[in-house]
Amino acid sequence: MAERSTAAVDVAAGGDEESLTAKADQATADGAAQSRETKAAEGEKQSGEDAAEPAQTPAANTAKPPKATTNAQGQAKTRAQSQAAATNADATRADGPRTDGPRADAADADATGADVAGKPQATPPELHSGHKLARRYRLEECVTRLDGFSSWRAVDEKLRRAVGVHLLPADHPRARAVLSAARSSALLGDPRFVQVLDAVEENDLVYVVHEWLPDAVELTTLLASGPLEAHDAYQLVSQVSQAMAAAHREGLAHLRLTPSAVLRSSSGQYRIRGLAVNAALRGISSDTPQRTDTEAIGALLYASLTQRWPYEDDAYGLSGLPKDIGLIAPDQVRAGVHRGLSELAMRALVNDGATASRQDQPCATPEELAKAVSEMPRIRPPEPSFTAPPEYQRTTYQQGTYGRPTAAAAGAQPLPAAPPAPLQSRTGKALKWAVSALLIAALGLGSWQLADALMESDQPAGPGTSQPGEEGEGAKPAPGKPLQISDAYEFAPSGSGIKEQDVPNAVDGAAGTSWITPQYKGFANFGNLPNRKQGSGIIVDLGSVRDVSGFEIAMYRAGQKAEVLAAPDDASQPSSLSEFSKELSKLGEAGKQLKKTLDEPVRTRYLLVHITSLPTDGAAELFRGGISEIKVLGTAREGAGEE
Repeated sequence: MAERSTAAVDVAAGGDEESLTAKADQATADGAAQSRETKAAEGEKQSGEDAAEPAQTPAANTAKPPKATTNAQGQAKTRAQSQAAATNADATRADGPRTDGPRADAADADATGADVAGKPQATPPELHSGHKLARRYRLEECVTRLDGFSSWRAVDEKLRRAVGVHLLPADHPRARAVLSAARSSALLGDPRFVQVLDAVEENDLVYVVHEWLPDAVELTTLLASGPLEAHDAYQLVSQVSQAMAAAHREGLAHLRLTPSAVLRSSSGQYRIRGLAVNAALRGISSDTPQRTDTEAIGALLYASLTQRWPYEDDAYGLSGLPKDIGLIAPDQVRAGVHRGLSELAMRALVNDGATASRQDQPCATPEELAKAVSEMPRIRPPEPSFTAPPEYQRTTYQQGTYGRPTAAAAGAQPLPAAPPAPLQSRTGKALKWAVSALLIAALGLGSWQLADALMESDQPAGPGTSQPGEEGEGAKPAPGKPLQISDAYEFAPSGSGIKEQDVPNAVDGAAGTSWITPQYKGFANFGNLPNRKQGSGIIVDLGSVRDVSGFEIAMYRAGQKAEVLAAPDDASQPSSLSEFSKELSKLGEAGKQLKKTLDEPVRTRYLLVHITSLPTDGAAELFRGGISEIKVLGTAREGAGEE
């Protein structure tokens, strides 16, 4: 049986505590509604946890009480000290639910007066719907209250949009870690993750503001209606593994990648929320973060294929596997599961090297998992099914019975009477003669034009006419074959690049990888920065001078202002805009595809895909762009040389 990874599975060991933790986890979803029963259970748990917090402070057991202590406060402290020894095991738990009871009551009584050192405690302001943070974020609805922090749906009144907010006291033991994780996640700027918009400590509060996606649906909700189709499961594991591989390259881990942390937008794209922040809120850490996140992706794929959680315990609204049978492959749990995806899920659920197939190596990192997905044959979406329209049924008013009751027999319906022959009146006969005359005139005119065309075709061709089979001067040249790209690097005339390490993604032949710019604020021309006056883009090196007959470029997003330029055939490592003197396409707004077949081949070695303006990225003041794939076409002679 596979060994459980607590960071990936995130199911508590206790009975009632497990149910409460699973419910609370579901409540952290952006845009997900929380049932009243879950809110009530979390509220009771939070009140016990908040009351129990001072009793877990070691100083409370050793500090000398003030002289002016009332009798009631002295008794409360005595009870708190007598319970401290019995609750040391609970106090060491950083993330688990704490026990309510006398210990919490005593701590609550002690917390009402001065603290053990005689200094007044900092009490954060009481939060409620309508409370404003930074005179900007208005709290609307509390969706989670757990372990000393709360999560809210709020409104950014400055930009008039919905946002999500995590709140916790500034003296919370995990406040510093949450701030650090939020700021690190915000620097990543990857659109595949729900973006952190703000992370602030203010007025004894720490709050983290993030995107709110009202049109996105949690994976938990998708799986409630059944397992995913093979194509959807393939897209899930492909996009999530690539996103987490990019995050780990920047030194960021998730450690709490559950079904409620994965969202699918209305366009079919999967986005991940809570990168580094969700784990920091709950005090989760791991010595092997890459393996932890990889196992979590494997569990998500397993659940998507089977609608079962790949462990014995139920979690996230999914039933676990039967007891004492171990971790079995998804295609053994449910019939019709895609064989390749089943093996991929088992390779990601690593346990001492055990996999579904002895011939395949386990995937211990998101990078290895993303590579294994790319090596699989692409799974096509299912063909759309069309329902046949219902048979035409004749209505009663066509039979002359409109408005009159019909006597329906108890047995079979009588056959409708045949309608009278149309156009039997004098007007009908005149209409028939008029239509016949028009048809005869049309036939005569068509015959005359056909004869005239045949007579013209019999005349000998003049010197200026082209015969069938000959190429005319206006014939459009056929597109060539793809040329091999030797190298590619970023266009950075000021000397500073943007995402130079991601340039190979635009020439690797895979449509799922892209060179993506950071997110710029306020201006579409790369934030109106001085070092971006000439924009950015990618320079392609063909290795030697070739005859270029066209290009096909897949843009990361439509709406970018772009052009394609070429350097002279004697150019060497051009880097400035003036060195690309040949214009292959005019500067203008491009769609998702930027394609062109040149009238005459251009001899060059270097091409520049030049971008000067970016489209909006989710908001009117945010901009982002990029290039997904570049393909350069050559003439037939060049294409043959490449083969």
